Amino acid sequence: MKEYRTEQLRNIVLLSHGGAGKTSLSEAMLFNSGAINRLGRVDEGTTVSDYDPEEMRRKISVNTSVIPCEWGGHKINILDTPGYADFVGEIKGALRAADSALVVLDAVAGVEVGTELVWEYADEIGLPRMLFVNKMDRENANYDQALAQVQEALPGRVVSIQLPIGAAESFEGVVDLVKMKAYRGQKWQEGEIPQEMAEEAQAHRSRLMEAAAEADDELLEKYFEEESLTEEEIVRGLSAGMRGGSIIPALCGSSLADIGVRALLDACVQYAPSPMDAPERWATNLATGEAELLEAAPQAPLGALVFKTLADPYVGKLTYFRVFSGAMDSDSRVFNSTRGEEERLGQLYFLRGKDQEPTETVSAGDIGAVAKLQHTVTGDTLCDKDHAITLPAISFPHPIFSAAISPKTKADLDKLGTALSRLTEEDPTLRVERDASTKETVLSGMGESHIDIAARRLQSKFGVEIVTAVPKVPYRETVTKTATSQYRHKKQTGGAGQFAEVWLRVEPRERGAGFEYDSEVREGHISRGFIPSIEKGIRQVLD
Repeated sequence: MKEYRTEQLRNIVLLSHGGAGKTSLSEAMLFNSGAINRLGRVDEGTTVSDYDPEEMRRKISVNTSVIPCEWGGHKINILDTPGYADFVGEIKGALRAADSALVVLDAVAGVEVGTELVWEYADEIGLPRMLFVNKMDRENANYDQALAQVQEALPGRVVSIQLPIGAAESFEGVVDLVKMKAYRGQKWQEGEIPQEMAEEAQAHRSRLMEAAAEADDELLEKYFEEESLTEEEIVRGLSAGMRGGSIIPALCGSSLADIGVRALLDACVQYAPSPMDAPERWATNLATGEAELLEAAPQAPLGALVFKTLADPYVGKLTYFRVFSGAMDSDSRVFNSTRGEEERLGQLYFLRGKDQEPTETVSAGDIGAVAKLQHTVTGDTLCDKDHAITLPAISFPHPIFSAAISPKTKADLDKLGTALSRLTEEDPTLRVERDASTKETVLSGMGESHIDIAARRLQSKFGVEIVTAVPKVPYRETVTKTATSQYRHKKQTGGAGQFAEVWLRVEPRERGAGFEYDSEVREGHISRGFIPSIEKGIRQVLD
C-alpha cells in the first residue's frame, strides 16, 4: 500500500442496527476498489471483515475491523463495527478513531432501535455523517419511506444526492442528482435520466442546491443572484455542510447486488472530511495542565489514541491506534502518558481484516497496529516523552448482565486468572469480580451473547474451559433491635463436672457500621484466653 498524505485520508466508521448490511457493504467497497478479486458473503463466512471464528459461526460481526480501500487517489479507512448492542464497546472505540460516520439503513425496516442508538453515540462526539439506504433490491424496499423515518425520528437535515431507479426486483441503479445522470448495473453504466423521473429529479436537485448554498455564504449569494450552482459548487457546499453537521447526504444501493457502491466510494472522497478538516481534537498538556489543540500534521508532536486491543495467543497483544498528530515509526520508543510508562515499538502494520501489511511509518490521520506492547491497553494515549499529553479516555458503558463462572477442570483453574486478565484487556466492557458473600467468580458484560462469546474465546484462544451459571443472590439478615439470650451448660460424667453459663446480647448499629464485639465479663471470672475464641465463634456464625 502506497503512502498517502493526511489530506488524502478518510476515516469512516460504519454504523447501523444489526443486519442492515455493513459487512456486505465493506466487502463490496473492497471489491470495487480492487483490493480483492472475489466478493465474499457473510452467510458463507468468506468476508474480509468477519474473520473471527465466532463471527463465521454466528454470521454476525462481533469485532471492529479496519478495512482500508484505495479509491481515486485517496485511502478510505473503513471501520466495520458490530450492529448488536452486546458489542457496544467495539462501537465506542471505533467512533473515537473515525472522522465521520456512514449510517447504513435497511430499505425495508428503515430506522430501528440500533439506528437510534448509534446516531446518539455519533451525536455525543459531534461526528459528521452520511446515510446509505441498503438492500434496495429487497421486496418492499422503500427509499422515500426510510428517509422520512430518519427525518421524523432522528435530528439533522437529510439531503438526497441520489434517487433509486426502481425498487425491489426492478431496482437497477440510481440517478445522481449532482451530475444529473443515471447509472445502472454493476458496471455502473452512465446514461440519461429516465423520462418518467426527470421532473422528480429536477425538484430534488433544486432542494440539493439550496442546501449546498446554505452551507457556504459565497455560494448562497450566488444562488440568490443566479438560482443555480455548478456541479463543483454543489460538491463544495455539500462537503462544507457535512463537515459542519448541517447536512447529512443520503445515498442508496444494494451491497449484495453491487449497485451504488462506486458512487458511495466517490461520495466518501468528495464529502467526508479528511483528518485536516475533521472536528477539532483536543488533549491535555501534562506539563502545563492546559488544553492543547492537536495539529493533523506529520511534523507535529505525536498524539495517538489506542482504540482497540486484540489478544492473540501466538503473537501476543495487538494494539490498534489512531494517530491524531505527528507520526509513529517502527523500531522506536513512545511514551504512554496514561500509564506513565515508556513503550518500545517493534514493526508497525496497516491492517485489512486479519491481514497485516508492514509499514515504516503511520502518519497523522492514519490508523495502524503494533504487537507486544507491555503496558498499553484500550483508551491509553501514546505521545512523545518530552511533550506529554493525554487524550480524553474512551467512555465505555457499565455491564448489565452477569454470570457465575467456574473452571471445568483442575488444569483450567491454573490458567483461568491469566486468561480472564487477557480477555478483559481485549474487551473493556467485560468485568471480572470475586463475590465475597457467595464465594463465586462473576463475569459481567453487555448481554447473554456477549458472555457466551467471551466463554468461547477463553476456550479457543487460551485453552480454558469454563462452566457458566446464574449467580447466587447473597440474601442477608441484620439486627433490628436489642435482644438477649442465656444458655447454661452442665455435664457430669463421673469425674470433674462441667458447668458454664453464657449470656449474649445483640444490638443494632448504624447501617454499614459492620460488626463490633465487646466482652463485659469481669476480669478473673474466666480465663482471658477464652475471650478471642468466643469472638471467633460468633464471627463464624455471622459468615
